[in-house]
Amino acid sequence: MRDGVAAPAGVPLAELGPIPAIEWPTVALALGIYGSWTALTCWHAALPAWAVFPALAWLAAWHGSLQHEVLHGHPTRFRWLNDALGFPPLALWLPYAIYRRSHLRHHIDVRLTDPLDDPESYYWTPELWASLSRPGRVLVSLQTTLLGRLLLGPGWSLCRFYYFQAQFVWRGEGAARRVWAAHALGVVAVLGWLWGVCGISPLLYLFAVVYPATSLLLLRSFAEHRAAAGVPQRIALVENTRLFGLLFLFNNLHVVHHLWPRVPWWRIPRLYRRHRAALIVANGGLLYDGYADVARRYLLTPHDALLHPQGRAPIPGVPA
Repeated sequence: MRDGVAAPAGVPLAELGPIPAIEWPTVALALGIYGSWTALTCWHAALPAWAVFPALAWLAAWHGSLQHEVLHGHPTRFRWLNDALGFPPLALWLPYAIYRRSHLRHHIDVRLTDPLDDPESYYWTPELWASLSRPGRVLVSLQTTLLGRLLLGPGWSLCRFYYFQAQFVWRGEGAARRVWAAHALGVVAVLGWLWGVCGISPLLYLFAVVYPATSLLLLRSFAEHRAAAGVPQRIALVENTRLFGLLFLFNNLHVVHHLWPRVPWWRIPRLYRRHRAALIVANGGLLYDGYADVARRYLLTPHDALLHPQGRAPIPGVPA
């Protein structure tokens, strides 16, 4: 058991096997992403824009999945090397160090979906909801549908994130200024390459690459958690996603990731196939047949209520 999520019966931890000192599939993936991004940006003028910019958006989203992988301790045993691999800000707006800290908080599984403790929760407490302006409530409400999340989610996430981060930097809280200074240098390097070397407008890159890349990642996260009394029942599974599964590094099989966050992405499908029945029982059948199934259910229909049904995420065995 880890943080309230117990492995289903019949899934021995010993089966996971030792993690290699260097995970070459992840190294190859990183080289492929960075190499492809560099090549596409360098020779973009010789290729049709309708192909180049969707491909760059796909690579930027894939890079976000790579960052998720490296913050969990991959592909080496040296954190400084893993962090260096995830640091380059291809998507510009989110510092890797902040993402790492925030996402590891999300892995305190007993707090999953909690409006205050889970930084990736989309639920609200009554008090937070009451503090929103009327336009803010409209924008949040629209994002309970998949279409609203994909169209409005990147802009909302970026603006809200920068609103709070600006306050942290202004007050000098923690390492905020150091983190943002390092991130700014990374952004300058990326933009220097894009604009100064390749001749790609930063605004074009923002709207044709960064925005759709963020939408792709929001597709993955849209239905991966749902409020429930039991912790495993809060974690969804999305099957039959060959293309998106690779883009998301099989994080669509989300129960597996929360049970064993140190399992590398390339081992997840086999582990899931071997124990599919036990995992579906463990998560209460919160299962989708691909992202087309998610879209069929929630494209224009809210995924869930905005207010957390219990107010706060309950801890199993602890009276509310």
